[in-house]
Amino acid sequence: MSARHLKQVDIVHAAQQAGVKLGKSHISQYVSGKTIPRSEILSFLAKTLDVDEQWLLGHNPSFHSASQTAASPTAAQSTSSATIHEPSTILSEEGIPMRQFHKSTKLDNVLYDVRGPVVDEAARMEEAGMHVLKLNIGNPAPFGFRTPDEVVYDMARQLTDTEGYSASKGLFSARKAIMQYAQLKNIPNVGIEDIYTGNGVSELINLSMSALLDDGDEVLVPSPDYPLWTACVNLAGGTAVHYTCDEQSEWYPDIDDMRAKITDRTVAIVLINPNNPTGALYPPEVLQQIVDLAREHQLMIFSDEIYDRLVMDGLKHVSIASMAPDLFCVTFSGLSKSHMIAGYRVGWMILSGNKRIAKDYIEGINMLTNMRICSNVPAQSIVQTALGGHQSVNDYIVPGGRLCEQRDYIYEALNSIDGITAVKPKAAFYIFPKIDVKKFNITDDEQFALDLLHDERILITRGGGFNWQEPDHFRIVYLPRIEVLKDAVDKLADFLRYYRQ
Repeated sequence: MSARHLKQVDIVHAAQQAGVKLGKSHISQYVSGKTIPRSEILSFLAKTLDVDEQWLLGHNPSFHSASQTAASPTAAQSTSSATIHEPSTILSEEGIPMRQFHKSTKLDNVLYDVRGPVVDEAARMEEAGMHVLKLNIGNPAPFGFRTPDEVVYDMARQLTDTEGYSASKGLFSARKAIMQYAQLKNIPNVGIEDIYTGNGVSELINLSMSALLDDGDEVLVPSPDYPLWTACVNLAGGTAVHYTCDEQSEWYPDIDDMRAKITDRTVAIVLINPNNPTGALYPPEVLQQIVDLAREHQLMIFSDEIYDRLVMDGLKHVSIASMAPDLFCVTFSGLSKSHMIAGYRVGWMILSGNKRIAKDYIEGINMLTNMRICSNVPAQSIVQTALGGHQSVNDYIVPGGRLCEQRDYIYEALNSIDGITAVKPKAAFYIFPKIDVKKFNITDDEQFALDLLHDERILITRGGGFNWQEPDHFRIVYLPRIEVLKDAVDKLADFLRYYRQ
């Protein structure tokens, strides 16, 4: 790649033009030697890099182009005379070729760098005895956020009553509480049969996409996005088409870009509000534009609202479903973040609006819901407790509250670093700073994340992990206390004083 003056992103673009399914994370895996390309991918890479396939596999030590190989009798003879096994061949102790089992090609377009190659390297470093500060994942518990005592107490009291399966959609008490919560959010036309509990929102995203999409169906997904959305669309056979969220406009969706990407194959729009990874909160006027667009093109709306109770600065979260009673909407939320119980895996999905036009789709959802039996029943048992009474999360998000103070600190501290700028988050607990790629000569954001990890023992998630196409962003989780964040920012600033890629 260096000899051809090619970057990983150049190969990804070449693959797209050639109709080859190849992502940046796959190339990183090949470069690191963790995986070997399949024969068709190997052929494409060899052609793109103008090298011999066997050299690319490491079987031929001399570097030469494929065209040179074809023209050189010596090279051709050496290749033909050597015993070369295909990359998929493994021999038993007796020398007999053994069958191998490969991952599905459906995973070729799946990316989840929140727990990806850089995280694997961090795990290796920890096993070697190094301490790594993990600013890569929104997991409140390791940073001292505690589950409300009442929630823990009520689960303990009900454990013996939750040893069996529940109804496939969930416990009546849990779904009743969620239905009442939907009423408070002004989500229209919701009955208890329209509520589905899940093992976190993640399971329900996968289920909802699998029930909907046929091969070639297109879904509009934000960029940057929470990568599970893109992954689940692709796994279900659909195509995730990314619309841009505009950093210059508080990270709001670019409605013109969204409109330009609608085709006759588009079936739905995905909205992440409040947004992960940017921390943006969309105001009613932006939501109205999205509703108008969905109405014009008769699209479904999927709204991921898992952070709707983590809104700061006195702002109010509005569910887009409350503005679209004539459309079919699916709204997702849960307790993982607002109640600091990510490990309990408590999520839910609400169907609302014009359900008559989605009757067949709902049958598909019900089929898949029945097939997974039910979600975690002990976790369901505390939904009613968690949604009722005092909401302890409110103490964190007001001025003087821990999340609010940490948000203010990280925003100011990052913007004080030469070459870093960031939009102030309004919700959640993430910030998505921009890095001056010209100043630091950055062409590969995964390499940037690895270099920061190796030099400073700080683990972040690169912007490309959120389907952001340029190598100029990264996400920081600001859950650690201010003194820990201060140490991390100081190390980042020291790192950037000398770092050039």
